[in-house]
Amino acid sequence: MKKTILFLAMLFAMTVFYVSCKKESGKNYYYEFSYSIFFPPTHAQTKAASDWADEIAKRTAGAVKINIFPSGTLTNANECYDGVVKGLSDLGMSCFSYTRGRFPVMEAADLPLGYPNGFAATRIVNEYYNTQQPDELKNVKVLYLHAHGPGLLHTKKPVRTLEELKGLKIRSTGLSAKVVDVLGGTPIAMSQGATYESLQRGVVEGTFTPIETLKDWRQAEVVKYTTDCSSVGYTTAMFVIINNNKWNALPDEIKKVFTDVSNEWIDIHGKAWDTADNEAKEYTKSLGNEILTLSPAESGRWAKAVEPVISDYINESKKKQGFDGGKAVSDLRKLIAAYSK
Repeated sequence: MKKTILFLAMLFAMTVFYVSCKKESGKNYYYEFSYSIFFPPTHAQTKAASDWADEIAKRTAGAVKINIFPSGTLTNANECYDGVVKGLSDLGMSCFSYTRGRFPVMEAADLPLGYPNGFAATRIVNEYYNTQQPDELKNVKVLYLHAHGPGLLHTKKPVRTLEELKGLKIRSTGLSAKVVDVLGGTPIAMSQGATYESLQRGVVEGTFTPIETLKDWRQAEVVKYTTDCSSVGYTTAMFVIINNNKWNALPDEIKKVFTDVSNEWIDIHGKAWDTADNEAKEYTKSLGNEILTLSPAESGRWAKAVEPVISDYINESKKKQGFDGGKAVSDLRKLIAAYSK
């Protein structure tokens, strides 16, 4: 009798586990994933990611559940990529530039090439990645990329000329740090999460970043001026990736859902960047802050000043990385020209 009860209990437990985890014969699967994001929960890109996760759950009839961990609570921005590779999180969203030098092919997308807006930048970095298919990303599955609108200068005191920028301590990351350097400022590397307090305490005197940060990261509270230097507008390419082992374990029908939804969400992220930029412009002006426009002559000076950053990238890519950085830049410029129309 006891053996019979024990057997039935074991059978029941196995049945519950089988039903809740995976029903191979009926094509009904249950997969649960962790998703590490460095943006805060209220940020437009976190909301877009949450909607993406919800859509995947919907199209798989609840077979996939994605738990989002915002604000770097699972892995911080710098650790996010390695966290996915090592399995600390199943999925991750962060910036290539936070691990400078690790993704030389993708770094070309961050050059100050004059991106017009976030929608265009997002489309461009995805087309660029699809063309390049760089080996530097082979240890993860790239689901899609997105990129913010043009990086601009935001400071505590007005900057209308290169002379007024000279010597100012400016928060910047990745290649944007080189941009700050050639423009005459002093680049200080730090994540967005640390920028507000650093501006507040005077650790830095400005930040080089898309204007959306003035609202989404509340930085309009600690700066007074935005210099619209769109002639040197850079972007920051961001990845959405999944652990290779987790991806390879998925059945084809679920992989297709991930791929289809990800392709659709490229434009959703791009539009979200532009909406956030427009809202931030109104927000910073509502606080009494000013948006300064460079004169055409001064804008030309800034564009000329950053040319060495682009030339250095091209030269270093050939010497150190063994790929044609010149063609990469040329391809990006053609895409920017096409989307700028």
